[in-house]
Amino acid sequence: MTFADPVQAGVSRAAQAARDSGPLLRLTGVSKRFPGVLALSHVDFDLRRGEVHVLFGENGAGKSTLINIIAGTYPPDEGEFVYQGETIGRLTPHTARELGISPVFQEFSLVPELTVEQNLFLGRELTRAGVLDRAAMRAKAREVIDLLGFDLTPGRKVRDLSRAHQQMVEIAKAFLADVRLLILDEPTASLTEAEAGKLFDLVSKLKAKGVGIIYVSHRMREIKQIADRITVLRDGRKITTVEAADVSENDLVELMTGRKIDVLFPHIEARPGEKLLEVEGLTLVNRTVTDVSFYARAGEITGVAGLVGCGKSELVRAVYGLELIESGEVRLGGEIVAHPSPAGLLKRGLCYFPSDRVAEGLALGRPVRENASMTALDLPAFARAGILRRGGERRAVQSIADRLKLRPPHIERAVANFSGGNRQKVLLARGLTRDINVYLFDEPTVGIDVGAKTEVYALMKDILATGAAIVLVSSELPEVLHLSHRVYVMHRSRIVAELTGADINEQEALPHFFREHDAEPGR
Repeated sequence: MTFADPVQAGVSRAAQAARDSGPLLRLTGVSKRFPGVLALSHVDFDLRRGEVHVLFGENGAGKSTLINIIAGTYPPDEGEFVYQGETIGRLTPHTARELGISPVFQEFSLVPELTVEQNLFLGRELTRAGVLDRAAMRAKAREVIDLLGFDLTPGRKVRDLSRAHQQMVEIAKAFLADVRLLILDEPTASLTEAEAGKLFDLVSKLKAKGVGIIYVSHRMREIKQIADRITVLRDGRKITTVEAADVSENDLVELMTGRKIDVLFPHIEARPGEKLLEVEGLTLVNRTVTDVSFYARAGEITGVAGLVGCGKSELVRAVYGLELIESGEVRLGGEIVAHPSPAGLLKRGLCYFPSDRVAEGLALGRPVRENASMTALDLPAFARAGILRRGGERRAVQSIADRLKLRPPHIERAVANFSGGNRQKVLLARGLTRDINVYLFDEPTVGIDVGAKTEVYALMKDILATGAAIVLVSSELPEVLHLSHRVYVMHRSRIVAELTGADINEQEALPHFFREHDAEPGR
């Protein structure tokens, strides 16, 4: 038996005490450049043990770059990185994970063809005598899922999961290891209130154990509920760090944008015209939508509200030809659409903006120009005799990018190099390259900041003024209620209420979210 040197042991205990007394993480003067962009400029940031430190800022402010540096995805160009009292040199995602740094990013990193269990253990499989220990992985997966309180089946393939359940898998991945520093990037964007509540309970337990949590969110209610401190970034620079209890929501918005935003939701006047879109008795093969009827008028925003998984997203996807229809009828401009398809509907003046802009909406490796114009290449302004007119394409897309205030306004830059809010603007640009009469917006402001939201709402106001119709699907009830002129509430695959006029309010809408039985649509 060997014994430790008491002097050395004393030094080790002193060193450990020093590490424990200081911040868990300290970044000093961190900068990061990408081609043509200074993403971070001499940013200081620290995280204490047992606290939730919120990163707050507009899309493009540098939040994603900062958390990617902490997670080992990007190396900083300059600055000091101190973790648990030790200076860290070259950090990789693998070494970060070994150090107890667990990120949950807004953009999913799942393999659709693998099961939940396989995705959880991808790159860190458990083995016994050189053979995969499937029983141990299944047991560990179930243990983590039960801890989180998520409704997940380890053996189910990710491709068959809803976006909400895929979000749960991403969160579960972070809890397989011994977590010391947890990064949560818009973790509740696809979760119900109940699921988000379970996550917040877990966050409280982790805080009590001394885990430091970096939380990125644009949802003010969440921030005020769980934050201890808030660091505001703007244009790649740190503006300030404040105690969450000492700052109001209006103060945060002003710090984030550098300007006052007096009204988040603009007043959009209804100019009701003819019914441009009519859906009658629509039922999908997978039964996520059952016997649904609704219509959208020119000059109006028609809202569709409901809990995650109620069928509202599947409804607009079906209208656009992305879901298999078993029965029912879709009419556009009074004419029956026999076999809805994206290409056919675009030509007839209907455009759909998906909620998952990465998986379905954008080609991340291609430039803004190509992403914005890809649905308009059959138009004379973009092509003639099958040959692309690059000059016309470039001028048209640049004009739209300027109108949407794309930042930076470089249309030859790959979409992958833009922030979430600016990616959403690229997606929206696609609907402005041709004449559209009906716009289907599915969660148009998910994961984007307050400033970008006001710009999206302003775009909707401009669109409506042209006499078009908008269908707005959103899990953000205030968004639907403030912007819509008529609201349909969905519950368990059916429309259970139709609200108009003074009835468009939370008191009238919320009871329908939690009905115990299906009801006939309100008419």
